[in-house]
Amino acid sequence: MTALAERLRLPYPSVHREIDRAEQAGLVVSRRLGNLRLVRANPDSPYYPGLSDVLLKAFGPPVVIGTELATVPGIDDALIFGSWAARYHDQHGPRPVGDIDLLILGDPDRDQLYEATARATARLGREVQVTIRKPGWLTTGSGTFHDTVTSRPLVTVPLEPAPPQ
Repeated sequence: MTALAERLRLPYPSVHREIDRAEQAGLVVSRRLGNLRLVRANPDSPYYPGLSDVLLKAFGPPVVIGTELATVPGIDDALIFGSWAARYHDQHGPRPVGDIDLLILGDPDRDQLYEATARATARLGREVQVTIRKPGWLTTGSGTFHDTVTSRPLVTVPLEPAPPQ
């Protein structure tokens, strides 16, 4: 919970109070490990599927990455592939997702692209690994990597700037 308070830049007592409320409502479960309190979503909650879907669509990797990439020139398309995309499409795997694999189609400004993905990495708390290919690569490409990417699920990243605050 300390890490959550730091990440959200909120006072620890506020986070503690809200986690207690969420646990009482059955939205999260927690356990003690020494002096740490570890908290996670409660997948057995009847609210889990709906809340998970809303949170993912509003604040998940496609939205965060798309917001960060929106101003990078030269991107024709951006897609998440690999384990994260497979889990998004309900394909279970042998291990948890460690990073997010991002395919960029186009000829982007690489400095701006890497700065944008670094910001997305910081916001998501999960490494965003970028692969760049030319426009049309999905339909005209070849090779083992192409075959692997095109045979598995892809998640389109909406390239839209963040709404004004």
